Amino acid sequence: MFRIFGPPGTGKTTTLLNMVDKALADGVPSDQIAFLAFTRKAAHEARDRAAERFNLVAKDDLPYFRTLHSLAYRMLGVRDDQLMKPEHFQELSSTLGINLTIVRQDTFADEDIKTSVSDHPILSMITLARLQKKNLRKAYDESDLNYNWIEVEYISHAYEKYKETNYLLDYTDMLALFIKEGLQYCPQFKLCFLDEAQDLSPLQWDVAHGLEKKAEKMYVAGDDDQAIYRWAGADVDHFINLPGGSEVLQQSYRVPAAIHALAEKIVSRIAGRFPKTYLPKQERGHVEQVFSVLDCDMSQGSWLILSQARYMLQPLENELRSMGYLFSRFGHRSISEKISAAVNGWERLRKGENVDVETVRNIYTYMSGNGKKISRGAKKIIANEDDSFTFEDLKENCGLLASIDEPWFDALDKLPSVDRAYIVAMLRRGEKFNAVPRISLSTIHQAKGGEADNVVVLLDLTPAALMAENDDIHRVFYVAVTRARENLFLVEPENLMKAYVI
Repeated sequence: MFRIFGPPGTGKTTTLLNMVDKALADGVPSDQIAFLAFTRKAAHEARDRAAERFNLVAKDDLPYFRTLHSLAYRMLGVRDDQLMKPEHFQELSSTLGINLTIVRQDTFADEDIKTSVSDHPILSMITLARLQKKNLRKAYDESDLNYNWIEVEYISHAYEKYKETNYLLDYTDMLALFIKEGLQYCPQFKLCFLDEAQDLSPLQWDVAHGLEKKAEKMYVAGDDDQAIYRWAGADVDHFINLPGGSEVLQQSYRVPAAIHALAEKIVSRIAGRFPKTYLPKQERGHVEQVFSVLDCDMSQGSWLILSQARYMLQPLENELRSMGYLFSRFGHRSISEKISAAVNGWERLRKGENVDVETVRNIYTYMSGNGKKISRGAKKIIANEDDSFTFEDLKENCGLLASIDEPWFDALDKLPSVDRAYIVAMLRRGEKFNAVPRISLSTIHQAKGGEADNVVVLLDLTPAALMAENDDIHRVFYVAVTRARENLFLVEPENLMKAYVI
């Protein structure tokens, strides 16, 4: 394997995509190139770019641009009905008398099938032990799990027996089965690329080394300094200590000099790392310590506000609402698309514009029926999806009773008062509440790969972080500060004894 180290903003993924482009331009058949990533977004970015540039059909001509799990699924010939679903966790829970149905859904984007993963602490620990290739008892002894060993062992045996009896697989089963049986069905590749390699677990490294035997050349890209998922089983030391050649992408196109200097100070504290030369872009940038996030003037530009844990952002979310800022929190808008569409749609109708069926439905959702704002049954609009309506159309044919003179805050009388007040605050500030939010709130882990002109970092630490290994915490805050393209603001912690010291 040839390693490509890509510090923040150096264009690691772009470098890989350029290598894909060159291979296709040199005549390498598209179905002999594999581009594997952890996220659907990364895999599809590579696939769609190559397809567009070389006039290929993405799904047909680039079949091996996918996630590791998706590759395992494809090579094993697994069916949708062989995968664990919520109903299976419910059935197992009923049998055991233990609620294991803390379930989250995920989707194999390439096959468009849904799988389910239980986030129950015991099943999460069992999965982690398997990813780390650890004995379950050893993993339990090293954990802080608040269950006794008898419970853990009982659930582990029951879970495996349930899957065996019902011929079911979970995510980790697919990886293990791919290593054991699926590799023989995997084709030979001219080139194999694997992105974000610092996040591979020991079991995933077994997959990677199996694929290496199937490829004439294999490139693994990542950055050990940004390895912030060791708690989830990532084995960054394996990436650092891989034999073979390597290349370091040295020039950052994101991080300016002042922020780069701080990042280098943080990363120098990491004891176990691959030494590398890393250069900032020419602009100076700005670093400032502030007492509160609200000391920052967020009226212009893009902003990314980062904390080490979700709960740390809750008070700030309330403050931003009261101040009339539009923002997104973990990918969700602070005001729903449905409410935005209803308010904007009503005002457009008052101006004489047409609106579509879905907008009318949204408007009617927030209007009182029974002869107040709309007539009884008016919400059940039957129309073709491509139909559009004027105010007069709705008055004459669709049960609208509200007057054209009523502004949105009167007409939409079922709009929750908290949302009504929030929209008014945004309008006073001059925010376009139907726009794409300029301000994003996120944990540092969820923001990995993201960036903004202005980044605000809360320095508070969780109790668990205070107990973690120093290298892990240094990496987390290294990732945080290197999201900034222009300005970095460090928020003073509530308690200096429970904070990261820059």
